[in-house]
Amino acid sequence: MGFVKVIKNKAYYKRYQVKYRRRREGKTDYYARKRLIYQDKNKYNSPKYRLVVRFTNKDVICQIIYAEIKGDKVMTAAYAHELPRYGVPVGLTNYAAAYCTGLLLARRHLTKLGLADQYVGQEEVDGQDYFVEEEGEKRPFFALLDVGLARTTTGSRVFAAMKGACDGGLDIPHSESRYAGYDSDSKSLDSDAFRHRLLGGHVADYMNKLKDENPQKYKDHFNQYLAKGIEAEKIEDMYINAHAAIRKDPTMKKTGEFKGSKQRHSSHPKKQTL
Repeated sequence: MGFVKVIKNKAYYKRYQVKYRRRREGKTDYYARKRLIYQDKNKYNSPKYRLVVRFTNKDVICQIIYAEIKGDKVMTAAYAHELPRYGVPVGLTNYAAAYCTGLLLARRHLTKLGLADQYVGQEEVDGQDYFVEEEGEKRPFFALLDVGLARTTTGSRVFAAMKGACDGGLDIPHSESRYAGYDSDSKSLDSDAFRHRLLGGHVADYMNKLKDENPQKYKDHFNQYLAKGIEAEKIEDMYINAHAAIRKDPTMKKTGEFKGSKQRHSSHPKKQTL
């Protein structure tokens, strides 16, 4: 095929439509968002709830959100930076912390709705897949997983947060094929490997390996763990105790009233006009 010159003439530019701002910024996948928020017309004004999971460098954010014409509304939120209150002071963005954050969100949301006693969820972490079953007059709270722009690969932390929310009593449609420990060849989930990951076993294994092979790097790499007195043998118990503490009191605590100045300060002085 010969060279074809693309001519973008005046007619092309007159009909050019600028994409949505958040698409230009690379923040929102509108193809996925449309399918997550569109509701059937015969359901009138019923919201379509989403379990939104996002990761930053230092935090895990889990939220229950529904869309309105003027914007999204957040019903309940839980963050990994709350986990030190439940006995997890370090490793706030790993696989086990993502599970804890999802569990915290589910228990907090169901407590808010008055469904916490009716839908307890899976209390023991056994690595098995779990779906909440309908009990009593009220059905379980249904939400769809919203992963944003994250890659949905097997073993992704997004699905650890979803697993925590499912074990906490939320009804989220899913399959086990993206959990850590799933074997695509045998089409089965290794529940022991999955439980090992949910309770921070991979961190403990790396701590033991590094301690034997490179003690100096072990001290540097895990200095925050060692400063808190957390050894490899204590990690599993730390997470099990955190799950129990989350179930005991999932409510959000106020950190106190903001005492700083709310006035915005600019580093640039105002222009002097004539």
